[in-house]
Amino acid sequence: MMRISILIIILVVAGGFCITSCRRQTSDNEAPDLSGYHPEKPPANDYERALRDVREGHFKFMWVFKRLDGNAFTKEDGDILRKAAPRVVDWIGTDDKKTFVAGSNFPIEPSELTALKKRYKIEDYSGK
Repeated sequence: MMRISILIIILVVAGGFCITSCRRQTSDNEAPDLSGYHPEKPPANDYERALRDVREGHFKFMWVFKRLDGNAFTKEDGDILRKAAPRVVDWIGTDDKKTFVAGSNFPIEPSELTALKKRYKIEDYSGK
């Protein structure tokens, strides 16, 4: 029994040496290989930033809201949207307040969506 225990210990130690010795050794002066690295291009504008931020939330549903008249959103618009879509988790607006990107894991009720389309242009980016 003692021989088996010693043999197992020797095999484990030898295996550890084999595993660690196979690793490529690098010096402090050697630069890492970045040939496969492709940095993500920063968003060109605040609309693209808002889309990226909501996409990174990994929401199941994503919509872009704009007023039909092209004006900036008001407090009243915010109240309407929050009431019609209470389960939207993330609302990110552009700097000019003319576009809002919404993210949620739950759909907006069809009746509410129909009512919202009378006042807003809605683009559905769910699953894209």
